[in-house]
Amino acid sequence: MSATGLTPALDYHVVNSLGWPDLRPLQRAAVEPVRSGADVLLLAPTAGGKTEAAVFPLLSAMVDTSWTGLSVLYLTPLKALLNNLEPRLATYTGWLGRRVGLWHGDIGPAARRTIITDPPDILLTTPESLEAMLVSVNVDHRALFAGVRAVVVDELHAFAGDDRGWHLLAVLERVSRLAGRRLQRVGLSATIGNPDALLTWLGGGTPAQRAQVVAPQARTVAPADAEVTLDYVGTVANAATVIAALHRGEKRLVFCDSRAQAETLALELRAREITTFVSHSSLAAEERRRSEQAFAEARDCVVVATSTLELGIDVGDLDRVIQLDAPRTVASFLQRLGRTGRRPGSSRNTIFLATRHDAFLQAAGLLRLWRSGFIEPVVPPPNPRHITAQQLLALALQQGSFGRRSWSRWWAGLPVMDSAEEVLDYLVAQGFLEADGDLLFMGPTAETRFGRRHFMDLTAVFTADPELTVLHGRTEVGSVSPVSLTEHLPEGRPRVLALAGRAWVVTHVDWRRRTVSVAASDSPGRSRWGHGGMHLGRDMAQSMRAVLLGEDPGVPLSRRGVVALEKLRAERRSTVAADGSVLARDAKSARWWTYAGGKANTSLAAVLTAAGYEVTADSFAIGIAGPVDAAEMRATSLTHAHAVPAISPEVLEGLKFSAALPVDVATEVLAQRMTDPGTAGDVAQAPMTVVEG
Repeated sequence: MSATGLTPALDYHVVNSLGWPDLRPLQRAAVEPVRSGADVLLLAPTAGGKTEAAVFPLLSAMVDTSWTGLSVLYLTPLKALLNNLEPRLATYTGWLGRRVGLWHGDIGPAARRTIITDPPDILLTTPESLEAMLVSVNVDHRALFAGVRAVVVDELHAFAGDDRGWHLLAVLERVSRLAGRRLQRVGLSATIGNPDALLTWLGGGTPAQRAQVVAPQARTVAPADAEVTLDYVGTVANAATVIAALHRGEKRLVFCDSRAQAETLALELRAREITTFVSHSSLAAEERRRSEQAFAEARDCVVVATSTLELGIDVGDLDRVIQLDAPRTVASFLQRLGRTGRRPGSSRNTIFLATRHDAFLQAAGLLRLWRSGFIEPVVPPPNPRHITAQQLLALALQQGSFGRRSWSRWWAGLPVMDSAEEVLDYLVAQGFLEADGDLLFMGPTAETRFGRRHFMDLTAVFTADPELTVLHGRTEVGSVSPVSLTEHLPEGRPRVLALAGRAWVVTHVDWRRRTVSVAASDSPGRSRWGHGGMHLGRDMAQSMRAVLLGEDPGVPLSRRGVVALEKLRAERRSTVAADGSVLARDAKSARWWTYAGGKANTSLAAVLTAAGYEVTADSFAIGIAGPVDAAEMRATSLTHAHAVPAISPEVLEGLKFSAALPVDVATEVLAQRMTDPGTAGDVAQAPMTVVEG
């Protein structure tokens, strides 16, 4: 073993092939715990060398203790990130006579067959592709996964905050059973506010004998080490004018809050003769690859992206990050800020360009939180019983059948399966599973609901809105929502889409095949997609309230920004009070300004609805129809604390696999995720200022 603790051959190549005089602090600190087999969470800013900190010790253990076959799974949330990692890891494994393989939805049958017949030492994949391997009749999953010893979960926070995290843990437990050993877990992240809790969560159903957070470097970019400014520009067109004028000759990455905004900005920039590339999830894979490659190699250019480039994809030597409007969380901002400042002598930087007053206020609130050192804790969503149902059905596919009394052996006490007996009873009663004595296997209801495309819908726990593929000749450009093709147009006006930063006139729509034929156009284009409209969290809403009350966002403002902030404070002065909430009312209606966040206001709205009030709610306030007695309303809010929001069948359909749960159980899952009764109770008890209108 070398002085670094790595296997000598790898130590040699670190110095002589990479030209590194030494390992980085995180990489050196990670060697012992990772090589020891401990569960480890590696934290460092973006570009802090986390991949090598995980892979180098695992490769060393692989060589020094003679691991054979597929030994390490490397999981990421994005296919693009896997594509980006593959050449780098192929170099590292090649030094040691080992191999890396790549498997995701864009990988062809020939490459998959090679992995099955001659497994690599490290497999780069997603949890959904891992699930697809487990249930595929073409994969001998016992043989393929028999030698797996460790799993690396890159961008851990991106999994843990939603149902993909629960799915990931459940799939890993099944792989662990096939391998006959507990898998070592190594998580990587740049932005986690509660690392110890997340490391425990990553451990799954069987706690590790050793678990360690490794974070020798600063976990976040300190405000003193970054150049961040906030500007108000009013429109996307004005933002394009500013971007075109700023930092000519530099490589600029612009983040947008939606695909539609990204396409609009890209068209505006190209109209100003700026070399512009686009990246978002509705572009064709080849289109995204061309954009990312061209941007990585170019200099004087702009790439416009949604969160697809927020994670650790290498986009080359970046000079500037520009944020249109604001991300939803401090953690997301830190990921984006971390794309800059990688060259010696350069600094982390972001310019915020707000196109709306509410977006300006959100940016100010976010930056105030960042200046205070706050990062949101990553909290796995509660009560994932729909994932329980999905896992039981997936096990039936994987094994052909399983024992009614022995199913629990596959998940080793994982919390996601805590309520499995109740769910299992329902699956059997409704025909999702059929029984033959003690054995359970796929039933006719599951075939009907999930059997299309060889049950591939069962491998993904997220629901995507239906889109139509856009074709220019035979070349796929990307996809758009049906709403882009159905909104009313004046008679004689052609339908022009914006996609991949270009305008396309629609020549034909084949609704049966879900394709759109297009030709290039010089006319302005517009595309639309479903936009989540998710509520803001309590901390963000409260920080925006604090800014309205006079607190400093903590970063330099442009002259336009100073004016915008003064205007916001003047216009919304009546919505905030220093010691609690504000009820603004007149004889016909009222608005209860809580600034408590979307979940707390959903809880309060449910309480008031149960008491007979007609209400609406957003992240900041609750609208109430009719005259309102403040004392009576507050008393109602405290006495109906357990009311839950009404959940329509359409909303219930958005919970994937809800069909495999009793309606009341699926409703309970959603209600628990949509509400925050604790904060709602705090708001109801706090002082209330009444403003008569």
